[in-house]
Amino acid sequence: MQNYQVATFAGGCFWCMVKPFDQQPGIVKVESGYTGGYTENPTYKEVCSETTGHYEAVQITFDATIYSYEKLLQVYWQQIDPTDAFGQFYDRGQSYQTAIFYHNEEQKQLAEKSKQELSESRRFAKPIATKILPAKPFYPAEEYHQDYYKKNPVHYNSYHIGSGRANFIKTSWGDTNEK
Repeated sequence: MQNYQVATFAGGCFWCMVKPFDQQPGIVKVESGYTGGYTENPTYKEVCSETTGHYEAVQITFDATIYSYEKLLQVYWQQIDPTDAFGQFYDRGQSYQTAIFYHNEEQKQLAEKSKQELSESRRFAKPIATKILPAKPFYPAEEYHQDYYKKNPVHYNSYHIGSGRANFIKTSWGDTNEK
């Protein structure tokens, strides 16, 4: 019996947020898109203009009997700089900020608990800036953004390294990180 659920995470550039989740067992689908704003069906150009209120995000459909929401949260924290309130790595602005969008009360509680645990771990010297927000409509990004790491592996790898994300992850989490 399948127990599919949805999780939505903003972690800066959505290109870099797909691969870590896509490679986990029980993940049915990882889709790049936009959420949290007020413009219906925004385009990439509109979201990058910082006029829509949207975040770049990934929406993950997962089988909770195989891979729990708590595990998704662990992977999520290891992909971002949770202390950066102004974007992620090379990408700056509201659309690149981090946020966990919860779809129900259980997800909200689990997200708040994981954020508190990360804060109390003192892994980071600065406070955790990632927001926990109610889910809003999710709009899939244009097709060329979907599965970018598969379609354009050379550019994806260059961006993952060049943006500073890869080094931050290695420095902050070492080899325990899901790549």
